[in-house]
Amino acid sequence: MDGHGRGQGARPEGGAGAPLSAGPPDPLPYEGVWRFTAPAVDASVPQARHAVRDLLLRQGVPVSDDLVHGLLLIVSELVTNAVRHAALLSPMLAVEVAVGAEWVRVSVEDNHPYRPTALEADHGRTGGRGLLLVREVAREAGGVCDVEHTTSGGKVIWAALPLKPVR
Repeated sequence: MDGHGRGQGARPEGGAGAPLSAGPPDPLPYEGVWRFTAPAVDASVPQARHAVRDLLLRQGVPVSDDLVHGLLLIVSELVTNAVRHAALLSPMLAVEVAVGAEWVRVSVEDNHPYRPTALEADHGRTGGRGLLLVREVAREAGGVCDVEHTTSGGKVIWAALPLKPVR
């Protein structure tokens, strides 16, 4: 996977009671946005999962084991979907990890215009429920997920989960 560096994500302004002369609060050491690109091939699934796990550890993001497992499951499902369903029109995909003071967001972007929807459980077939799984993992963690179109005509599928203190 090719890393495209670290950018600074948007930071919330000081609260309503903050003095006018105060600037935005200093970001926490683990806050930031990281983006990786990879070919839309099967080998990119475990590579993306390992890259996200390693990034969370390297940056010292305060995540519980349960949250890490949920995030990695989401990354695996989203990259797998991009490989299986978008590779023909999108030979490359991008994985982005954005970490704020109280949340972590993972997203996968491809250039295929089709916007998938979560399928309901059909016990007679295998597969086809990855987005449903992503939605449920996000919901159980107290987070959200969505699918959006990009300005280039593709899509980005993302999930944002709250960071909870590690006990």
